[in-house]
Amino acid sequence: MPILVSMKVAVIHDWLNGMRGGEIVLDSILKVFPDADLFTLFYEKGKLNERIENRKIVTAFTDRLPFKSKYRWYLPLFPTAIESLDLRGYDLIVSSSHCVAKGVIPDPDAIHISYVHSPMRYVWDLYYDYFPARSGLKFFAFELVSNYLRTWDSVSSNRVDSFLCNSEFVSRRIQKFYRRESQVVYPPCLPQGFKVKPGKKENFDLIVSAFAPYKRIDLAIEAYRKNGRPLKILGSGQEYKKLIKNLPPNVEILPHRPRNEVQEYMAKAKTFIFPGMEDFGIAPVEAQGYCTPVLAYAKGGALETVVSGKTGLFFREQTVEALNAALQESDRKEWKSKDFQASVNRFTEEKFIIQIQKTVETINKNSGKRRGV
Repeated sequence: MPILVSMKVAVIHDWLNGMRGGEIVLDSILKVFPDADLFTLFYEKGKLNERIENRKIVTAFTDRLPFKSKYRWYLPLFPTAIESLDLRGYDLIVSSSHCVAKGVIPDPDAIHISYVHSPMRYVWDLYYDYFPARSGLKFFAFELVSNYLRTWDSVSSNRVDSFLCNSEFVSRRIQKFYRRESQVVYPPCLPQGFKVKPGKKENFDLIVSAFAPYKRIDLAIEAYRKNGRPLKILGSGQEYKKLIKNLPPNVEILPHRPRNEVQEYMAKAKTFIFPGMEDFGIAPVEAQGYCTPVLAYAKGGALETVVSGKTGLFFREQTVEALNAALQESDRKEWKSKDFQASVNRFTEEKFIIQIQKTVETINKNSGKRRGV
């Protein structure tokens, strides 16, 4: 990519404490910009891959605060922390943002491209899911903080020259909350030239997910309490202690599994369950790569990744009855590997990288014309 030879590039990511979907995207962004410096709010060494950890990583003052495992409690400080990052001298800023990364302050002549995984869901459309209490001192404090964060999130969107996002669903949310247009660039879920891997299925269904309220893992557990089918749940997060209470004997939670083990479960699972409303959701695409049909709630990014009747089915309501009815319908279907291959071809790393490169080239040329270069 010749236009980038003389450009000094900074990549911004909210925090670096594990290899989840956002970090998979970040890893591919760093392949496009191999000499870029990496900036973040928090960094936990040893929890990311070598490409990320071998990078020059600059952290904000939040990384030196105590109790980093409780980093979410520092949320009110995040806008100040991200604005404290010194980006003077960088020609191109690429932010990978699901919280505040897009709010950095670039040089006036710098180009800022922001790949938005989602506007901050816990202060916008999922506010009541994260903070269900409607009274008391904690409620009042959350109200004040959330109002401030919504205002800052909207205002700071003006610092971005061009928005990219992971789905049409997120694109609509960017328009709603920021009043900005955005280009959809699907995430790099699978490697270049990926071939689906059909295999022998075993008698269990699977969830791979972070344990957050909006993921609706509680709904799946109740559905499986009723239907009695084996269900394995892989993941970790704030809801873990709540979810393990009173588990039915047919449901097993397996936290902190290595990636190769997660892939083995995906290959063997009879059905992949996706009960929440996601912005995109990389895991259902990965499951399709193993010819595992996906049962998904019919809202959000799943509508763009799952092909109904070909690679999975949708249930229209987040109820036990609707999920179990979809499971019964899935058992009656015959799934074909060619349909899974056609679906996952849309989500390869090669396509992601090409689109990022083209976007930077176009914006850089247009910016050069405005400056008379």
